[in-house]
Amino acid sequence: MEIDVMAGHLGWTEAAEQARLVERAGFSGMMFTEGGQTPWMSMAAAATAAPNLTFLTGIAVAFPVSPMIAASLAWELAGQTGGRFRLGLGSQVRAHVERRYGMHFDPPGPRMRDYLLAVQDALAAFRGDRPLEHDGPFYRLSLLPDMWRPPRHSFGDIKVDVSAVGPWMTAMAGEVADGVHVHPLHSLAYLQNRLLPAVQAGAQRAGRSPGDVDLLVPVFIVPGDTPEERDPLATQVRHQIGFYGSTRNYAFQFDDLGWEGTSSRLHACLKAGDFGGLAATVTDEMLDAFAIVGPWDDIADRLVERYSGIAERVISYVTLDDVARHPEHLGRWSEIARAVRGAA
Repeated sequence: MEIDVMAGHLGWTEAAEQARLVERAGFSGMMFTEGGQTPWMSMAAAATAAPNLTFLTGIAVAFPVSPMIAASLAWELAGQTGGRFRLGLGSQVRAHVERRYGMHFDPPGPRMRDYLLAVQDALAAFRGDRPLEHDGPFYRLSLLPDMWRPPRHSFGDIKVDVSAVGPWMTAMAGEVADGVHVHPLHSLAYLQNRLLPAVQAGAQRAGRSPGDVDLLVPVFIVPGDTPEERDPLATQVRHQIGFYGSTRNYAFQFDDLGWEGTSSRLHACLKAGDFGGLAATVTDEMLDAFAIVGPWDDIADRLVERYSGIAERVISYVTLDDVARHPEHLGRWSEIARAVRGAA
C-alpha cells in the first residue's frame, strides 16, 4: 500500500520545496486538488524537484475542460515524470460548474461516464493504438492530424480515475475507470457495505475484475502521544468532517452508523456561522469512525489494519499542515510513511 500527502494551494517555489520534503520523508507521492487554483502548474514544479514521487490530481474538475485538453495535460505530465502520474477527475457540483465555470452539468453521471471514455479514447489515439474516434452522447472527438498529435513517449498507459460517492457513480467507476477517488468523509462500514459492492457490480457488468479498479483513499490522520498533543489537529479534522458532513447528500455517512440527524445539525451550525458548534457536533466516537487517531507509534499499524487489501493508496489529508506548524514532527510522519510502505 502506498501513502501520499495532500497538497494545498502552493506557489511554484513552495510546491518544489514541499515535494523535496515529502520525498525525503519517504512518502510515495503528492496529490493535488483543484479549488481556487488548478493543479497543473504547481504539480509540474513539484515533479521537477522530486523525481521519485508519484503525482495525482485528486481531483481535477472535468466538465469545464475539454476531454482532449485533459488527455493532453495527462500525456505531458506522464511523459515528463517518467510515468509517475495518475489523472483523477471529478464532476464538482452543479452550482460551481454552471455558475462559476459557466459550463453544462446535467446529467452529471452519464456526462462523467462519457467524459472518461473520451479521455481514454484520446489517450489511446496518442499511443497509436487506434484512430481518434469517440462518438458519445456529450462528447465527439474525431480529428487528430499528425501535426497536432503530442510527441510519443514510453509512458502512455496512464491511469484515469474518478471521484465517486453514491451508488450510480461508484458503479460507473467500476465499469470504466482505473480507480476511484474515495471521499475523505468515509467510514470502514461505508467502504465495505456501499462503495465496494457498487464498484464490484459495475466491474462485473463490464466483464472486469473488481481488482482492476484501484481505491485511492484520503485519510484524516490525527497522531499524538497525549490528548493535549492531538488536540490542535483533532480540532482541525473535526471542522473538516463537520464541513463535509453538513452536505445533505452525505447524511447517510452518519445515519448508517446510528447518528441520525447529525448532518442536519451540522448544516444548521454552518448556516449560522457557528464553527465552534460545528466542531463540537463531531464527537470522539465520530472522530474515531472517520479518522485514524492515536499515539504516533500506533498510526501505521492502524492504517494498515483499516485499509490493507482495500486501498491501493492512502493519502494523508493534514500532514503538510501539521509539519508547517510543527517542523519537529516531520521525523514522526516519516516513520509512519516508511512503516506503511514496508508493511507488505
